[in-house]
Amino acid sequence: MPTVGNYEITFRPEGGEDVTVFASQGENLLDVAKKANVAIDAPCSGNGNCGKCRVRLLEGEVYTQINRHINDNDYYNGWRLACVSKVNGPSKIFVPDIASAYKSRMRVTDMSSPLEIKIFNDLQDGLRDAGLKMHSGYYSAPLELEIPTLDSTMPDNERLVRAVRDATGFFDVSIRYSLLRNLPDILRENDFKVRVMVMEDRGSSMRILDVFPITDDEPMCGLAIDIGTTTVSALLVDLETGRIIAKGSSGNGQIRYGADVINRIIEQQKPGGVERLRYAVIHESLLPIIHRLCDDSGMKPERIYSATVAANTTMNHLLLGVNANHLRMEPYIPAFFEIEPLFSRELGIDLSPGAKMAIAPNIGSYVGGDVTAGALASMIWNSPELSLLVDLGTNGELVFGNNEFLMACACSAGPAFEGGDIKCGMRATDGAIEDCEISRETMEPSLNVIGGEKPVGLCGSGIIDLIAELFRAKIINGKGKFVREGERIVYDTEYGGARYILAREDESATGREVFIDETDIDNFIRTKGAIFSAIMTLTQPLGFSPEDIERVFVAGGIGSGINIKNAITIGMFPGLPEERFQYIGNSSLSGAYATLMSREATGKLSSLAKSITYVELSTQTGYMDEFVAACFLPHTDASMFPEIE
Repeated sequence: MPTVGNYEITFRPEGGEDVTVFASQGENLLDVAKKANVAIDAPCSGNGNCGKCRVRLLEGEVYTQINRHINDNDYYNGWRLACVSKVNGPSKIFVPDIASAYKSRMRVTDMSSPLEIKIFNDLQDGLRDAGLKMHSGYYSAPLELEIPTLDSTMPDNERLVRAVRDATGFFDVSIRYSLLRNLPDILRENDFKVRVMVMEDRGSSMRILDVFPITDDEPMCGLAIDIGTTTVSALLVDLETGRIIAKGSSGNGQIRYGADVINRIIEQQKPGGVERLRYAVIHESLLPIIHRLCDDSGMKPERIYSATVAANTTMNHLLLGVNANHLRMEPYIPAFFEIEPLFSRELGIDLSPGAKMAIAPNIGSYVGGDVTAGALASMIWNSPELSLLVDLGTNGELVFGNNEFLMACACSAGPAFEGGDIKCGMRATDGAIEDCEISRETMEPSLNVIGGEKPVGLCGSGIIDLIAELFRAKIINGKGKFVREGERIVYDTEYGGARYILAREDESATGREVFIDETDIDNFIRTKGAIFSAIMTLTQPLGFSPEDIERVFVAGGIGSGINIKNAITIGMFPGLPEERFQYIGNSSLSGAYATLMSREATGKLSSLAKSITYVELSTQTGYMDEFVAACFLPHTDASMFPEIE
């Protein structure tokens, strides 16, 4: 292998344009792609563990390590893992579309569905019933000012301020400098008949934000944003009425630096890492979503006056460019829990001049503002019922309690729900098997695939269904080992033990088998075990058992697709009657919306963050015993679960 050289590398994304860069001899191919802003899915952040960063060598040569994720036939046909390949001359590299699907085809909750509309309406009703006023503090009003004369020589700013005082009843009224610069022309071009945009400031003051022609009827807008580890979602909202004007979402551009927060924190510590991660979430995710929302609604970004963000603790640090390294090392101390709202332009997000962005307060090192917002939206804090909020996404977070107490924790449940740690796992994009059934007699599968085409892999909800079906059909035992024989079961795998084939090579979209093996099942059993043991650890120290939970709120991206019965069957959720479970959508986004539309809800959010007790599971006596007991189907204590049909 040569030791010197500087070569032209051309990446050819499926369905996209070629990207050409120069790379040094021996440079890691995945790192080259990252620097070139080419999306290659790498959930393990290039550790060689997940096998997801498959690319195809079209021309040239790369030096690659042979590994278990690429068989001889794949290698002969040019397939390589980017993370274990090094530049060894000029080359052309094909990048499959599944690698960039997080940018363009990520499927998230449909905010226009009747269910989601009901969720938002119920949230507003619940906040009002709890005594919180639903008003954002933003107003617009038509004004007709007295035209200046030689007998009325009051300056323009004072003339406007007095008119606002008369219209609103606020005495302390101010006007921002950027508006003052254009005020004389705006007033005279419109014969002193204008529509004024104002905001209640702290206390009893009022701030004038904008002045438009009196015929201007475009709304004052705000943004509610949920920054998840995998997905970023946003709502464009009418600040006066609460109406959702537009919705949008995409994958978090930071995905290519790792599927989990730990790998991203490690990436942040590398030279240039702080800005790479900020650029990925702001310029590749937030700004495109905002521009799409504005384009879809015919609105200009300058008409957006306020924004609220709900995100986990790590995402908050990475968004702001704050060192997150101490979050991953004992004693796991964040730089902040709560901060004052920032001007959006400080973050490189140009909205209305003076627009501020509020960050939902964090609770702990691994329980962030997304959970605080979710707890607000679930209304757990306003009910005497013992309730449990389970937010399932890349990470798993739980809140337990009622109107007298609240406790929260995070568990390491994430990668498997997003397809990580599962050989044929993938995120919920086109080609993902989202649910399935298996015949008890023939053991043949019946699959439901997102997009309706041939399957590519399995997403989180599909994995839950598959393992539950395999267990019900007695194809696997409580340890996740295969115990039956059939055409779909292969026992001669070199890695991972026996496997069940959902789609043969000619039945899949990739020409490769879609399967699950014993190692995958074991990984997922650990994931579901982490969730159930966290539930037990939150409830038992207070003298409660799972049977005492009167309501379970399921939230998060995977929540909408979960079959509750199957989740109970595998022991992920407590063995409670199904009617106690309720899906509440993207509760983080709902909470961000609530604080955008209600200043009193913002105050409640702050007090919630301070009142929720954060439980660090790793320090809890008995947690590991609970975890080990839960790493079985459904549990080592089967009496806690209904009989499996």
